[in-house]
Amino acid sequence: MQRWKINLSVLWLGCFLVSAGMTMITPFLSLYLQEDLGVEGEHNIALWAGLIFASNFITSFFFQPLWGKLSDRYGRKMMLLRSGFGMSIVMVLMGFAAAPWQLLLLRMLNGVISGYIPAAVSLVSASTPKERMGFALGTVQSGSIAGTILGPLLGGLMADHFGYRPIFYITGGLLFLASTLSWIMVKEKFDKKAAALSAKTSMLGNLKKLMRIPQLPALFSVTFLIQFAMLSPMALIPLFVARLHGTSEDLAFWSGFVSAATGLSNMIAAPLLGKLSDRIGSFRILVICLLGAGIMFVPQAFASSVPELLVYRFLLGCFIGGLTPTVNSLIRRYTPDSSVSQAFGFNSSSLALGNMIGPITGGALSGLIGIEGIFIVSAASLLLTSLWTYRSLRRAGMGAEGRTG
Repeated sequence: MQRWKINLSVLWLGCFLVSAGMTMITPFLSLYLQEDLGVEGEHNIALWAGLIFASNFITSFFFQPLWGKLSDRYGRKMMLLRSGFGMSIVMVLMGFAAAPWQLLLLRMLNGVISGYIPAAVSLVSASTPKERMGFALGTVQSGSIAGTILGPLLGGLMADHFGYRPIFYITGGLLFLASTLSWIMVKEKFDKKAAALSAKTSMLGNLKKLMRIPQLPALFSVTFLIQFAMLSPMALIPLFVARLHGTSEDLAFWSGFVSAATGLSNMIAAPLLGKLSDRIGSFRILVICLLGAGIMFVPQAFASSVPELLVYRFLLGCFIGGLTPTVNSLIRRYTPDSSVSQAFGFNSSSLALGNMIGPITGGALSGLIGIEGIFIVSAASLLLTSLWTYRSLRRAGMGAEGRTG
């Protein structure tokens, strides 16, 4: 097998395990806080769950640029192994947490050392022949998506059979295995001398340059608002499922199933909406999907059973599938070739910011307006974002793209 294919196969597995490991706790985090860590009261549980879920993104937001710089200087494989082995250790330690603040600190530490997937994507792009680049990057990305989809479902199944704490040990062991395989089997050609001599660029200077392109500030803001609306109710869904389910039997499984449904429809819809955007324009798809996602949050607040909620979450994912890909497509279209990586980097920061603020806001507001109210807030956020996106991006000159396709 050619070297780039070996790298791709191993890193696909690694991205799958990392994404699955990061999302396995979603179905039972609230239950883990309540039953194992002694947190009482729905509002307190929701607040702690929101903080713990978001903490990983908070530290990741600040440290990802640092790891990116070190990757350019010392090599992508070194950053890959640093992140993989580090996260495997932290994940095992989470299973020994005796209080919610300990789990919070460990999630923050996990965010500090994270970065396996960006390093894997960068390494694949550097080792793959140009004529196979699209296939390789699409394949490694599919590993991440598959892990995100199956992680909550696997976490729910294992929680029902093994309890909550063993899942952290299992996940840590799988991450250690993936990192070991990467260490032994992945090869990288990296010229450290050339990297040391390369010109140092200022991130602030590049940011100022990109912000002068009128479409980009709007697109960065849209990314933040999308993630804020999507993540606000995420940590609260297990509590909502528990209320609808009415029994503890298979509760973690149903929580995982509800979480996985959105990811499954997202994965199915994304390529179909991508093809449609080539015909009618990314701008139109972005606005339509924002409207559709906002509308699909409303019936979730009034769901009376788990199967009903499952249907609404699946339909929501159909619209979500058109959001991030179209934003990325538009960013690529309006960014100079010399600054594409920087633009996507700043867009990733916007995404992380939405990931961290959304759950915290959802947890804080849940005591005032309830879980159902958070669904309505998310719906209003996306609907207002669709209106603001239409007006701001048309004003920036993107309307013509939407008309001509």
